Amino acid sequence: VQLVESGGGLVQAGASLRLSCAASGDTIYITTMSWSRQAPGKERELVATITRGGSTNYADSVKGRFTISRDNAKNTLYLQMNSLKPEDTAGYYCYAECRDPRVGRNDYWGQGTQVTVSS
Repeated sequence: VQLVESGGGLVQAGASLRLSCAASGDTIYITTMSWSRQAPGKERELVATITRGGSTNYADSVKGRFTISRDNAKNTLYLQMNSLKPEDTAGYYCYAECRDPRVGRNDYWGQGTQVTVSS
């Protein structure tokens, strides 16, 4: 499975961005997907997760501002980010869990897309 993120950029505080993560390869085995972020000098933080069935969870820091969604037909994961704050500045990474009965469970990460929020 390959994951390619897009949609990052430089915005002002209060603006919105929509990140996308396009999956390719053996996508039928993808189960849970998520977005994580990492700022310079900080540990990677789990931002939001979504199961194949659509159940979601969010970090407290983004609840009410970010929305994770997925289009299984298009093999694409999204993160709608509203009311962005400077503290949201980070590299954002897409993750996919795959459960292939032939090889078992594997984890996949994208290369990341940078989000920078100016005050």
